Amino acid sequence: MDYDWVGVVRLGRMQEPRRARLIDVARRAGVGKTTASDALSGGGRVSSATREAVLAAAADLGYSVNTAARHLRGGAIGTIGIVLPEVVSRSSYYMAFTFGIVTSAAAHDIDVTIVSPSVSSGRSRPIRADGLIIGDPLSGDAALPALMSSGIPIVTQEHLPDDIAGTPDGVIWSSHEAAMLRLFDEIDVTQARHPALLVAPDATDWSRQLVAGYREGCAARDLDPVIAPISFEAPWHAVREATERLLQTRPETDVIICGPDSSAIEVVAVLGRLGRTIGEDITVVSCVDHPSLPFLTPSITSIDLRPRDSGVACAELLIDLLDGRAASGTDVEFPIAVVARESTARALRVRR
Repeated sequence: MDYDWVGVVRLGRMQEPRRARLIDVARRAGVGKTTASDALSGGGRVSSATREAVLAAAADLGYSVNTAARHLRGGAIGTIGIVLPEVVSRSSYYMAFTFGIVTSAAAHDIDVTIVSPSVSSGRSRPIRADGLIIGDPLSGDAALPALMSSGIPIVTQEHLPDDIAGTPDGVIWSSHEAAMLRLFDEIDVTQARHPALLVAPDATDWSRQLVAGYREGCAARDLDPVIAPISFEAPWHAVREATERLLQTRPETDVIICGPDSSAIEVVAVLGRLGRTIGEDITVVSCVDHPSLPFLTPSITSIDLRPRDSGVACAELLIDLLDGRAASGTDVEFPIAVVARESTARALRVRR
């Protein structure tokens, strides 16, 4: 049943013009009703020319999508949820990731809600969303098993850690292990021989891959792998403290590979305070790019995870799953790349 109601007000013989219906738009564009609906919602296999014709017809007729009716027909509420680590409030990566999700959802006329920790931790109130996107599922997160068994369609950014049971309906993942090996190619230019990786070793699939790639890169170069463990959600002062401990116990360190988002900024600050000079006796690279890294002196080589585009990819996959255009179990690799900058542009002047 089509709930595009027509409101009529009678004043003697005067009648308010009838509201344009979807069928009117379809007839004006010369297409079927289903094609017109797909073109307006951004779904289906509709050519660009057809979509433009439908949008033009809708504009001419003053037609607007009746989203409430559409959601009633589909038994949905028109909202998707995002479950994010608590670090989101101080992470440029997750802010961009969330913005990508919101942008994509808005294009489909879908709202976005942030699922708070109290909800994801198991309180009785149901999650009011048609589907969920879980960013970087964390090992040991007590909420994840309940979410995975909730029956709500779920897309994860990266695969689930080994200790979390269940299978998401869709996964958007990247090869961070391969990116780490590519990062080593840039580090080779500096001739550094004493690398250290600042990371939470087994917190997420992202960090697990980084450690695997780091160990592989060290083994291929006959280097001693040093891992400076730090919490996945470590605040900035914890990054500084971990860097200071690393340099106290391993003063020979000549390249710090920074895992957490924004950690390279703190590491650079600590090096300056301790009298270490990037490009002289030590260098820094980052596993997560940050808007400030191109503007540091020297600029910092990093892995561009393309967070906004990753958010779009997660949202598009979830929407496709909800609309039946993708099959449960869809697994998509999302491309990332190393951005070479000044911190790895030349050999260190002082070899340790």
